[in-house]
Amino acid sequence: MAILKNIAQEQVLPLAQQVEAESGQIVSKTLAQNDAVSITLFAFSKGEEISTHASGGDAMVLVLEGRGRFTIDGREHFCSAGESIVMPAGKPHAVYAAEDFKMLLTVVFPQN
Repeated sequence: MAILKNIAQEQVLPLAQQVEAESGQIVSKTLAQNDAVSITLFAFSKGEEISTHASGGDAMVLVLEGRGRFTIDGREHFCSAGESIVMPAGKPHAVYAAEDFKMLLTVVFPQN
């Protein structure tokens, strides 16, 4: 039984090409979702955003293509392809597409 879904297994593939957004869209593709972890690919078209919210787990982003703006607890950070940022659990954060960009989001939830 595969734990990861919506992605080919046992093959080399370009991760950024697994999700595409058209103008005015944010497209997401869930690769894993359970009580411990969430792994999601996102493609943002320029100008799109995910508004301020908080997560119960630490959220790590890896930008795959383009550039995004990440506002964490009121502070802005820009990440380009190949760069990462962690949005700590409980801190308000938002994501804005300064240009078309793609990211891999991994959220790790605390286990009690």
